[in-house]
Parts: sequence; structure tokens; C-alpha cells
Amino acid sequence: MNKDDKIDSVIGKSTTIHGDVKVNGSIKVDGKVEGNVTSKESALIGKESTVKGNISCRSAVVGGKVQGNINAQDVIEFQSGAEMYGDVVCKGLIVEKGVFFEGNCRMSQETKESNK
Repeated sequence: MNKDDKIDSVIGKSTTIHGDVKVNGSIKVDGKVEGNVTSKESALIGKESTVKGNISCRSAVVGGKVQGNINAQDVIEFQSGAEMYGDVVCKGLIVEKGVFFEGNCRMSQETKESNK
């Protein structure tokens, strides 16, 4: 996420959402989502958060736990302490020390653009 990008939607720490979330801009998840997350821009998954569903976005920064697949048109960054249970498709991948990743990674110039 660029410093010029703004966060359009925030799911707070004490919030749990059961169902899909679709945002035309960027989203920050600090709570829990049980459903798919689709963002036309960036998806930020906070250190204390959990997403049980697929994530589709332009770029992603994951600090918490994801149980599902991530499809990013650009870069996915996993921060120290993140847990990823699923497959990722992206153009670039950053994995910090201390990340748990169980799944497959496919780096491709052509990702599925399911967040139109």
C-alpha cells in the first residue's frame, strides 16, 4: 500500500462479520470476517484479525490469520506473526521472518481479476 492510499473501510477489533464484504477502495480488517473480502485497492489484515474466506484485491498486507486463498493483482506482504492457510496468486511476494504459510504460491503476470 502506498503512503498516498487511503483506507475507505475499517472493520474494528470488536466486530465480527458473517458474509461477504466488497469495497470499491481499500479496506482494513482489525476484527473477524467469515466470508470473502473483495477490494478494488488494498486489503490490510491486522495482527489481531482473522479472515475465514478468500481475499481478492490489488495488493495485500497480512499481519493476522487468513484461512482461504488470496488473489492479488500486484504484491502480497506477510508480516511477522502472520498465519496463512491457503493458496496465493500474485505478481510479487514479501514474507517476513516468523510467518506461517501452509499452501501454494503462484506468481503470475496475469492474475484473475475477480474484483471488478
